[in-house]
Amino acid sequence: MMSVVHWLTAGWLVDHLSFINQCGYEICDSFAYPGGVPLNTSVTSTGHCHPTSTFAATSSRDGRVSGPGDAIETGGKPAKTRYMFREEFFDVSKPHIAAAPEEQLWQGCPEVSLTELKASSNRGEHQAGTETGVGDSVASARKKRKRKCVFNQGELDALEYHSKVRKLIWEGTLHLVQEGRKSGFLHHSIAEPSCRKNAVPGPIGCGLAELCEMAKQFPAVNESDHQAVHVLDDETSIPEQDLLSCVTENSSNCAKIVVLMGQKYLVPPKSSFLLSDVSCLQPLLNYKKKYDVIVIDPPWENKSVKRSSRYSYLSSWQIKQIPVPALAAPNCLVVTWVTNRQKHLHFVKDELYPHWSVKTLAEWHWVKITGAGEFVFPLDSLHKKPYEVLVLGRVRGEVKETLRKSEDVRPIPEHKLIVSIPCSLHSHKPPLTAVLAEFLKPDVECLELFARNLQPGWTSWGNEVLKFQHIDYFTVLRNEN
Repeated sequence: MMSVVHWLTAGWLVDHLSFINQCGYEICDSFAYPGGVPLNTSVTSTGHCHPTSTFAATSSRDGRVSGPGDAIETGGKPAKTRYMFREEFFDVSKPHIAAAPEEQLWQGCPEVSLTELKASSNRGEHQAGTETGVGDSVASARKKRKRKCVFNQGELDALEYHSKVRKLIWEGTLHLVQEGRKSGFLHHSIAEPSCRKNAVPGPIGCGLAELCEMAKQFPAVNESDHQAVHVLDDETSIPEQDLLSCVTENSSNCAKIVVLMGQKYLVPPKSSFLLSDVSCLQPLLNYKKKYDVIVIDPPWENKSVKRSSRYSYLSSWQIKQIPVPALAAPNCLVVTWVTNRQKHLHFVKDELYPHWSVKTLAEWHWVKITGAGEFVFPLDSLHKKPYEVLVLGRVRGEVKETLRKSEDVRPIPEHKLIVSIPCSLHSHKPPLTAVLAEFLKPDVECLELFARNLQPGWTSWGNEVLKFQHIDYFTVLRNEN
C-alpha cells in the first residue's frame, strides 16, 4: 500500500487520496439467505438508541445503490461492499489565493532578502484583501492597511525562518512537480472544477468530543475486571462504555462499521483505536504496546482557534503531560506536526522533546499544491504559507550498530519535502507510512496521537479519532462477489 508517486532527493510527491482508498474499505457481508437477509452483520454498536445490527450499503443486481440497512441477494456467495473516499475532497484545481505572475513556481526562485520578503508579504496581503473585499467593511480595510507597516515579533521570527527555507521549498517542489506533470499525475494547466454527481456533505456533527466529555460521567470501571482491548467481530454489539474505556481493535482483513450515537464510521482492517480525551489515556497504557513510531498532531493554541469553536486546543503544559516515554519503544521515532508559529517550533525542539528525552534530528516540510502543481498560497504570503513543519526526533538511548546495519535503517535526513494535494477537510494530514518506511526496521508498531482518522497497521488515539471515518465521507462501489 504505497502513497508515494515520485521519490527524489528533495523528498516525495504523495497521493493522499489513493492511500485512503488502498486501505481496504471492503465490508465482508458473509453469506446471505437466497431471500436476501444476511446471516450475520458487519458490526456493531449503539448510541443513544437501542443496540442494532448494521448492514453495509451495497448495490443490488439492477445497479441501484442500497443504503445501510438494505439487504441484497447474493445467491449464497460471500458478498463484499467496497467504500471509496469522495474524490471531491481532493479536488483542489486552483490556488486558494493566486500568486502574482512573477511569483509563479515556473519563473524560478529569485534570491530574496528579509526586507524584500516583508515588502512582498505586504503586497500579497493587500492583493488578498482586494480579492476578498467584496463584503469587507471600511474599518476592516483600514486595519489591513495599518498592518502593512507593522510586524510583531512573532511575524518577524516567521519571516526570518521562511527566508532560510524558502529556496529549499521552492526548488524541491519544482522538481517534484515536474516529475508529477511528466507522469500525468499533475495537470499541465489549471483544470476546471469537475461536475460531481454526489453532493459534498457539509460539516458532520458527529459529537465525538462531546461524547468523550460525557464518558467521564460513566460509572468507574474496575481495572481488574475490565478487558484492555475489545476486538471487533461480526456478532457483537459494543456498549458505549466499552468503546470509550478500552482500545477497540479490528484484527480482521475486512473493514468494519461501528455505529456510535446513531452515526456510522468505517474501521479499516488491521487497525485499532481509542476514543478518549487527554484525561483518559490509561486504556492506551493498559494496551501494553510499545511503539516504534509515534506521530503527534497537537491541537495547538492560537488566536483563530480561540475565536472559533471548530476544535479545542491544549496548552503547552498539557501537551508535555502526554506519556510519550511510557508509550515509546527504544529508539522510537517521534514526529510532531507544527504550525508556522515559531513559538510552537521552538517549544517542540527546546522544551517538549527534551522533556520526553527525544533528540531532534530533522525538520521536514509538507508542501500543499493544486492539481496543476501550484502552491495553494503564494510562497511568500504573510497570512498563510503553503507549507507546514514536521519535527522528527528519536527517543534517546543506545543504538546497537549491528542491529542498525542488519535492518538497513537509514539515518533521518534533514530538509525533506512531502508534496501533496491537500484534503479540503480541516486538518486531514497526509499519510507518513510510506515516506518513513526506509528509516524504520520492518514490522514496526505505529501510534498516532490526536488522530482524526484511522490507518491499517496503526493504533490511533484522540477525542475525534473517528471523525474522518464517517461513512458520509465515502461513496459505495457496486457489490463485488
